[in-house]
Amino acid sequence: MMPELPLDQVRTLLAVIDEGTFDAAAAALHVTPSAVSQRVKALEQRTGRVLLQRTKPVRPTESGEVLVRFARQLARLESDARGELGMNGTGEPTRVSVAVNADSLATWFLRALRRVPPEPVICFELRREDEDHTAALLREGQVMAAVTSSPDPVPGCSVRALGRMRYLPVAAPEFTASHLTGPLRDALTEAPVVVFDRRDDFQDAFVQRLRRGQGAAGALRHYVPTSEGFVEAVTVGLGWGMVPEAQAEPLLHAGRLVHFAPEHWVDVPLYWQQWKLDSPALVTVAEAVAGAARETLRG
Repeated sequence: MMPELPLDQVRTLLAVIDEGTFDAAAAALHVTPSAVSQRVKALEQRTGRVLLQRTKPVRPTESGEVLVRFARQLARLESDARGELGMNGTGEPTRVSVAVNADSLATWFLRALRRVPPEPVICFELRREDEDHTAALLREGQVMAAVTSSPDPVPGCSVRALGRMRYLPVAAPEFTASHLTGPLRDALTEAPVVVFDRRDDFQDAFVQRLRRGQGAAGALRHYVPTSEGFVEAVTVGLGWGMVPEAQAEPLLHAGRLVHFAPEHWVDVPLYWQQWKLDSPALVTVAEAVAGAARETLRG
């Protein structure tokens, strides 16, 4: 027979993760640190797994992440039930946390949220993260939903395709004339380049694609960690970069950018992953996001 998961122990585990230490969790729960420690140890004994890394701040193990996600989902369901029973405070909004990449935030995602109906009242907590890494926040239970590049659902989550975001290799006209002459596959290995952050390998991947797996973008790199700032850095001529089509098109029409490899682009598929919860707020947000994606992204 499968052992039950005592809810007080599960909630205590979540408090330890959220507060960072056993002492802080005890203060938040209005119990003693000894009681917090005993509950966590009892839960570990019941599950037969180590659930926490005793670091500062405390971090969940892989097994702990499963229970932390469960605890957050439980809290969401409890809040929804209280709302339906009229037990929440008048007008108290439902919080929906979503991980979304910077380029989606800058181009289409905020307009999607404007489509969410006024009822139920929802407040959004957005976490900016690269689309290749947003799924990690779902696994950790930090967010309820995510725009991600992975079609493989995180355990306990559903997934649906949103569409493809197209990126164009662009540069300022003056930059193109001075740095991108001669064979493009060679020029891009020497030219200055703009990248989002040190995890951004998008520009390198484009160069490798042109060179059939060989080489990378130039060593002179400018790191600009905002979507709008990235586009501006390319537009003023600091370097070339891969810019979302929606941001690039008006600048191309205005002559401020050049699509220097017009036969080349990169399409990034995007997916919506969310907890498998019968939550009215989450369902409402998911439908608004899917609708906006159909109108904005490529099919």
